[in-house]
Amino acid sequence: MIARTLVSVVSVLLAGSLSSCVPATGPGRAPPNIVVVLADDLGWHELGAYGNRFSETPQLDRLAREGVLFEQAYAAAPVCSPTRAALLTGRHPARLGITDYLRPDDPRHLDPSTPMLAGLLGRTGYTTGLVGKWHLAGDYKNRAGGPERFAWNEVILSERSGIGGGDYFHPYAHLPGVEARASDEYLTDRLSQEAAGFIRRHHGRPFFLLLSHYAPHTKLAGKPSLVARFRGKPGAGEPGKNPELAAMVASIDEGVGLIRSTLEELGLDRRTLFVFTSDNGGEARVAANPPLRAGKSHLYEGGIRVPLIVRWPGVVAPGRTSAESVVTHDLFATFVEVAGVRGRIERDGTSLMPLLTGGHLPPRPLYWHYPLLAPHFLGGRSSGAIRDGTLKLVELFDTGTRELYDLSIDPGEQHDLAAIRPQDADRLADRLRRWRDEVTRPRP
Repeated sequence: MIARTLVSVVSVLLAGSLSSCVPATGPGRAPPNIVVVLADDLGWHELGAYGNRFSETPQLDRLAREGVLFEQAYAAAPVCSPTRAALLTGRHPARLGITDYLRPDDPRHLDPSTPMLAGLLGRTGYTTGLVGKWHLAGDYKNRAGGPERFAWNEVILSERSGIGGGDYFHPYAHLPGVEARASDEYLTDRLSQEAAGFIRRHHGRPFFLLLSHYAPHTKLAGKPSLVARFRGKPGAGEPGKNPELAAMVASIDEGVGLIRSTLEELGLDRRTLFVFTSDNGGEARVAANPPLRAGKSHLYEGGIRVPLIVRWPGVVAPGRTSAESVVTHDLFATFVEVAGVRGRIERDGTSLMPLLTGGHLPPRPLYWHYPLLAPHFLGGRSSGAIRDGTLKLVELFDTGTRELYDLSIDPGEQHDLAAIRPQDADRLADRLRRWRDEVTRPRP
């Protein structure tokens, strides 16, 4: 259950850290399998484990009971492409030049020469698989930045065109040529089945699997039977009780159950690090973000706070919650450590192993840089932000104004303290500016 107030946070300066990665599994122990289930636009409060009483997420709630639930986990950006880049490279999106979602026909893409998880883990003996959404390239025709350029052993059902308008029932317009396996096939179900198939094919050696859902996203489309079930629940249609969204989340949850049962059947359950998270906060028109402010495409809490659950039997004590602030690129740092990747790797994240094993992280600020490249159909706000302890400063690029909030007493960011705490505002603004100058400086 989420703590009612945010607590003091400790962290390490992200920018430009270099680290030697050491196996976390110990001498003589095989590295774990790693399964990441990434939802699209899933708000922090949409799961039962996070206090939602309308959605039904028994599998994810079970995952939380058996692992650690992060109360203050953040996406690297308030939209999908930058966060996905941070997850796979360990770098802040601003370093990669991907700070907004990539529009169709956008020539920009993640540079295939960038060290990323598929290649790094592959060198240590992992089989790597991507199932589902990529969205790290906008030019789908030329495929200059397509996932097949990044050393994945398998790429399954990754889009060949944009899916922003919603496309969840077969035939899939963004996946031409894909044959259905069942009548009325639903894409979320198919992706989970493909993930289970990948595990079956590669259970004999360590594997890294990223199941990257297209759902729920913004244009909702749940399975009719599930939508009907949620429409029959008390309060359906009220704010925070969206039957269509709940149906889509239920399908994601069912897929988590399928993956869990597959791991258990193959005797892999206790040898697998299982992570569930989202690429950004919920879209405010459809998600239940309150008391957090705003939603997707904003750097207020509703746009960047996401669910994060980590389960690893024998390493992560079950039933714990963590109130420390963590961010997407911390997952990269964690994965390369537990996989035993050797050498010095440029990364901006910090391994979560201390938190997973009951300790703490050293103090650090968290940073965001979100300059809108074009008007956003969701009304996004071009801005930057820094969180340091319980204080958070938001700088609005369009007006040049800045806002200061104390999240320990004002998680909804309703009371701007910039005018009454000018020294704190100046200190954080200066730190944010210096960080931004460093990460956006062209590399020689």
